[in-house]
Amino acid sequence: MQNFLKWIEAKLMPPMVKLSQNRYLVSIRDGIIATMPLVMLGSFFVLFAQFPIPAYQNLVKPYVATIMLPYRITVGLMSVYAAFGIGYQLAKHYKLDALSSGLISMGAFLMTTIPVLANDAANPKTSLGMVMPMTYLGGSGMFTAIIVAIFSTEIIYFCSKHNITIKMPDSVPESVSRSFAAIIPSAVVIIVVWVISGIFKWNINEFLMTLFKPIIHVGMNSYIGLVLPPLLITLLWATGIHGDSIIGNLVRPFWLILWQQNADAVAAGHVAHNIATEGFYTFVWIGGSGGTLALCLIAMIFAKSAYLKQIGKLAFVPGIFNINEPIIFGAPIVLNPILAIPFIVGPFITSTITYIAMSLDLVNKTSMLAPFTVPFPIMGYMITQADVRAIFLMILNFIIYLLIYYPFTMMYDRQLLKKEREEKKEEDAEKAESVIA
Repeated sequence: MQNFLKWIEAKLMPPMVKLSQNRYLVSIRDGIIATMPLVMLGSFFVLFAQFPIPAYQNLVKPYVATIMLPYRITVGLMSVYAAFGIGYQLAKHYKLDALSSGLISMGAFLMTTIPVLANDAANPKTSLGMVMPMTYLGGSGMFTAIIVAIFSTEIIYFCSKHNITIKMPDSVPESVSRSFAAIIPSAVVIIVVWVISGIFKWNINEFLMTLFKPIIHVGMNSYIGLVLPPLLITLLWATGIHGDSIIGNLVRPFWLILWQQNADAVAAGHVAHNIATEGFYTFVWIGGSGGTLALCLIAMIFAKSAYLKQIGKLAFVPGIFNINEPIIFGAPIVLNPILAIPFIVGPFITSTITYIAMSLDLVNKTSMLAPFTVPFPIMGYMITQADVRAIFLMILNFIIYLLIYYPFTMMYDRQLLKKEREEKKEEDAEKAESVIA
C-alpha cells in the first residue's frame, strides 16, 4: 500500500493537481455550486406537495400547482442560473467584467431554446402568446449551459484581448463604459447562437442530451458508474488531493440531470427511478469523504495514544456535520497506508450495499437536495421523501464503517502509543541528565 501511494503521489498527483486548477473546471464548479441554495430550497417544495401521507396528499391536492411554483422557478430554471454563474466565474478568472459576462452567457443560453406560440390549456381559444418551453431550462440543459457559458466568455475575452470593443472617453462613468464595451462581444455571441438555433433550427440541447444519454443512463446510473467516483475520490484524498474538487466537478452535471428527473417524477406523483444522484452518496459519505465519522468515534473512545484520542475528540463534532478535513489531515489519512485502506474500501462496500437496497426498492431513490452539513441519518430521511427505511440503511452503513475502521485504527493507535512511550522515555532521560548536571 505504501508503494502504491508513493506511485500515485509521484505519477498521478502532478496532473491531478493541474487538472483541479483548470479554469474551466473551477468555473463550472463554482458556477453550479452558486445555484445550490435556490435548488435546495426549491426541492423542499416537492416534499411539501407530495409528503407520503395519503390524508395530507388529499388535503393539498387542489393546491399542488401553487405549492410547486417555487420548485418550477428554482429547480426548473437551474441551468439558466448555472449559465450566469459559470460565465461570471470564468470572467473573474480572466479579470473581465463578471456581471456583463454572466448576463451575456445567460442570454446566449436562453437563445438555445426557441419560444413557441401556446394556448391556455383551460381555455384553448385564449392565446398565451410566445412562451418558452422549460424542458431544457432545468437540469436537462446543464451541458448546454456549460458549453454556452464557456463559449460566450471566451468570445468576450478574445474581444477584450484584441481591443475589439467600443471605448468611451475617460469622463464617462465606469458602469456606462463597461456596458458599451460589452456591446460587440455580446452581439457576436448572440448572433452566433441565433444562427445555430434560429436560422439552422439546430436544437443544441436535444443533440447534447442524445449524445450523453448512454453515459447518463447506462454509465452513470449503473453499478460501476456509482462505485467508481467514490473509489477515485478516496484514492486522490489519500494522496493529499481534494478528490471531490476533481471527480465531483466532472460528474456533478450528470448527477444533477438524473436528480431532476427524479424530482420531476415525484412532483408528478410518480416514483423516482434514477439511483445515480448526488444524494446517493449521502448514504456513503457518513461524516464526509471516506465515511470518517466512524474513525472519529473509534479514536475518541478506544484510542490509547493521547494524540489519536485528542484528534478524534476534535474532529468528531465537525464530522457529525460532514466536515472531515480535521481528521483527514489531522490523523492523518493522507499518505497513511494503514488508515488509507478502510478509507478507500469502506465507501466501496457501502456504495454496493446502498446500490443493492435502492435497485431492489428497499429504500426510495433520492429526489431532494439538502445542505451537505445536515447530520446523518436525518439527511437520508429528508432526501428520500421521508422514507424511514433510509434511516436504517444509513445506520447499517455506519455500523459497517465502524467494523472496517476499527482494526486499522487500533493498529495505527498502537504505533502512535509506542512512539509516544519512546518519546516519553527519552524526555525523562533528558530531564534526569539535566538534574544530575
